[in-house]
Amino acid sequence: MDAANTFIQTVPLEYFIVLSTILFCLGVLGVLLRKNAIIILGCVELMLNSVNLLLAAFSAYKGNGDGQILVFFIMVVAAAEVAVGLAIISMIYRNTKSVDVSIFNKLRG
Repeated sequence: MDAANTFIQTVPLEYFIVLSTILFCLGVLGVLLRKNAIIILGCVELMLNSVNLLLAAFSAYKGNGDGQILVFFIMVVAAAEVAVGLAIISMIYRNTKSVDVSIFNKLRG
């Protein structure tokens, strides 16, 4: 048994659930309350990472690697999302000189 599994098995599962819930709620609040597009992308990443934390914790408690494989795929999708999102934001910044999401409704054609 390696050190990571020993650590996860000594910490109660409820702690991981509470931490993940707090992180996810902070991400939701950031998406709903902030107007900066870069911060909104960061909050979406925070929500994805909270789900990854739960998947890894449940996978370690269950004793199989299925959840950890799913975490890997979620991280790949999140990295692609950030790359595309930052490209879109940089193009919008080039046109409007702002990354405030309240300006985006002016872009309707």
